Amino acid sequence: MLPTTINEIETFFSDYPLRRYKRGQVLVLPGETAEYAYFLVAGRLKLYDTSHRGDQIIVDMFKNPAFFPLSLIMNRSPSFLVHEADTDIAVRQAPIEAALDFLDAHPKVVLNLLSVLYEKFDGAMKRMIRLMDSSAKSRLVYEIVTACYQIGEMKSDGSWLLALSQAKLGARIGLSRETVSREIKSLKEKGLLGVAHTYMLIPDLAKLKRYAESHN
Repeated sequence: MLPTTINEIETFFSDYPLRRYKRGQVLVLPGETAEYAYFLVAGRLKLYDTSHRGDQIIVDMFKNPAFFPLSLIMNRSPSFLVHEADTDIAVRQAPIEAALDFLDAHPKVVLNLLSVLYEKFDGAMKRMIRLMDSSAKSRLVYEIVTACYQIGEMKSDGSWLLALSQAKLGARIGLSRETVSREIKSLKEKGLLGVAHTYMLIPDLAKLKRYAESHN
């Protein structure tokens, strides 16, 4: 989001109290319509479905700042995904009608939010193509790159820090933990990333992207 958009959204939500949710708490369940519009102030949220085997399939993740769930707010449609706190989070939540009035009065904010949504849509389409026509290695590397842009942190030296476990990486692309572990080990040996606990360090994201493109 543009800084001006963030400032206007923050100003709107500042009239509403800060609420905290523990990791694992659910804000929206499948089949539910949203009761509130949320502004993520701290922490990380994940959106997922559950497979017939009971495995989580992570569809999207948000880090602060984020205004959600836009599609449910604008379309008044029920969710087909679980909206769950992936870490302890802090949000401000406003009634739907108040949020719609705010959006109606701020068309530039709406345009920027739609730009963000379309960017996510394009990313989802690219992910679908990658999942249908790529090796496990290429799928994994592409997902690491995507996750860096979504929830990663770029350091002053140009490297990226990504707080995402191997299990969650697998849940995002439908690979087993064993497969993810094997491919991560290969990437480490090539010097393309480092792993410490639940964090990954990517020294050169552009180099990692080139590697993915050469291993379709």
